Order: sequence, then structure tokens, then C-alpha cells
Amino acid sequence: MRPRLVVFAKAPVIGGAKTRLAEGIGKVAAWRLYRAMTARILRRLADPRWEMVLAIAPDAALRRRFPAVWPNHVARVAQGGGDLGARQAQVFASARPARRRPVIVIGTDAPRITRADIAGALRLLKRHDAVIGPAEDGGYWLLALDAPAPPGVFEGVRWSHPRTREDLEARLRAHAMARIAHLRTLRDVDEAGDL
Repeated sequence: MRPRLVVFAKAPVIGGAKTRLAEGIGKVAAWRLYRAMTARILRRLADPRWEMVLAIAPDAALRRRFPAVWPNHVARVAQGGGDLGARQAQVFASARPARRRPVIVIGTDAPRITRADIAGALRLLKRHDAVIGPAEDGGYWLLALDAPAPPGVFEGVRWSHPRTREDLEARLRAHAMARIAHLRTLRDVDEAGDL
């Protein structure tokens, strides 16, 4: 069974994504940039070595088609409700069939992600419990696990915070996932200053 690459994405509608970025460059410019970043990531990361799935928010957007951004051949699932941790827990749980397989979750905020990053995470996952792609802002742009996410592992993580990655690593260690590898640090595009 191929590893699964899950790309978290929001519906590419004006005002639906990149709201902090829109404060600095305007809603239409933020929408255009978000569409371009999302489409580029999906094109760039397509690879037969893994199955790519879009995890969509809000869930109602699952029924909509945005062919200029979301390729029709890419499977889609709903992210579900709750904070980012609850949604990641749901996606990791639903990506696990009866057999074990690596699952990688990324967002669309780090436009410099490459296939080599994904392949590197899969290689590291053979010797580690988790692989994290650190973001310059203290968060992370990738999380890879080869075992189901332990129940509660995302609880207590401060989301959109300068210590998000540190919180997640502490929670992983508290759940006996102490062997954590890191990929290169990338910049998230969340605000106008990130451009």
C-alpha cells in the first residue's frame, strides 16, 4: 500500500483562506495568491510513489469543484470539525486502513515544498516515530507518522503560535513517540511580511 500524502486546503474562495495575509494585501490579492500556491503545490507534489488526497475545509466545499486549483483526479476528504489538531487527528485516523502505512500531512502555506521533501520524510520515517518540517514562524509545514496518531496527541498544542512545533514535539514524546526527525526549515506565507 502506497504512503498517503494529505494536503490540507481551504476552499479557494475570496475571504475563505489567507485572512491574515488579506489584511496586508487585500482579499482579492490574497485569494489569487492562495489559488496559485495551492495549484502549484498539487502539481509539484504529484508522484506515483504516494497517493495524494486533499483534505478540504469547510466540509461543505467537498461537493464543489475548483478545477483550476483542485485537479479532478485527486481524491478529496472532509477535514471535519474542531481546531487544527482535531482535524489532523481525524485525517490521520481515517487514512489508516487495517494495515500500517505512512501518512504525511502538509498544508498549502509553504510554497517551496518539493517531492524531495516528501521522499525525504518517507525515508526518515523508516527510522523515526515522526518527521516534522519546521516552519520559520515556530509552526510546522509537514507532519509524518508511520503509526496511528495516539489519542490526545494534538491536545494542548497552541495553534498559530510561535511554539506550536515545540508543543507538538512535547506531546509526541509524552505519547512514546520520542524519535523525531526534522526536515529543512521553510517559511510559511501567512502574512504580508512573509512574501
